[in-house]
Amino acid sequence: MTDSQTNWTAAGHGVHDSFDLNPETSVLAAAVNLPGGFSLIAQDPEFGPAIATGLAKVEKLLRDAIANSDPLIDATSRHLVEAGGKRIRPLLVVLTSLLGDGVTEEVIKAAAIVELTHLATLYHDDVMDSAPLRRGAPTAHEVWGNSVAILTGDLIFARASVIGAELGPEAVSMQARTFERLCLGQLHESVGPRDGDDPIEHHLSVIADKTASLLATSGAFGALFGGVPEYVEILRTYGEKVGVAFQVADDVIDVTGAQVRSGKTPGTDLREGVPTLPVLLMRDAAAAGDAEAARVLAIVDGDLTEDAALALAVEAVAGNPATAEAWAVARRWADEAVAVLAPLPEGPVKESLAAFADAVVTREV
Repeated sequence: MTDSQTNWTAAGHGVHDSFDLNPETSVLAAAVNLPGGFSLIAQDPEFGPAIATGLAKVEKLLRDAIANSDPLIDATSRHLVEAGGKRIRPLLVVLTSLLGDGVTEEVIKAAAIVELTHLATLYHDDVMDSAPLRRGAPTAHEVWGNSVAILTGDLIFARASVIGAELGPEAVSMQARTFERLCLGQLHESVGPRDGDDPIEHHLSVIADKTASLLATSGAFGALFGGVPEYVEILRTYGEKVGVAFQVADDVIDVTGAQVRSGKTPGTDLREGVPTLPVLLMRDAAAAGDAEAARVLAIVDGDLTEDAALALAVEAVAGNPATAEAWAVARRWADEAVAVLAPLPEGPVKESLAAFADAVVTREV
């Protein structure tokens, strides 16, 4: 049967390729969602509009890429795209491209690839975690079931791969290697550290694969398709280090109940027994004879079903020195990310990248 004989189209096929948008509408729509650390470049008379319009074009391409005339497939594919999100990964692609030729159509496609890949993993993660909500809305598996959610994630990743093929073999290779790391990170997290492994090193390795790898590729994509290949490795390393800092900060935020725009209930990871750096550091301290760490762990390892018990655990962890130590680890990774930027030319792009690294640990994103 040919495509013309069916009553539906595959995701992303048969849609308009044009990026024509109303510039004023695009700037207003995209600029309001810039995360913390980007006020400088948002106000730049040249780069601010370029980023805002670029992000609006990415948003349009995301919706075009997942469009499907089959109502069920269209609804499941749009579920997370239309739920919003910070779009940090495509923002990083767009921003770093400004070190070179700027926001070309290739850059827009590269930015869409990293966000589609990210969205695909969220469908799978939510099934594995049995998560009821994502970005304030019921998760896809809660609405349509596990099988539909998993296949939707696969479909979105396939569409990202189609766009990658349009950019050439290097983009395909980079995306494939990134997806490999994402899968390995999830597998290593699920299996846990082997006998003899350092649990803290294992945890940081999982973070690097599950979170940092896609931010690393985002930085590399921006340089590559922005026409400055000499900066690819610098920005790949920057993205990797920022990604680790971001996730370690998330670890601390969860177990301390910090009042930030994380969208998570404080202590969720504690209740679900998810390893976080503060708790792993406390386990190290307790094993070395720290009685206070052992006392807090007794609370953490107890029954946290009741909200009062969870609140007590959050308070105990927040007051333990291990939490401050974990914040210091996040800060160290962020500082290393800034140091990597030294060879880049001075200007608002470099300054914004440095400000973003600071924002992920002061948690303005």
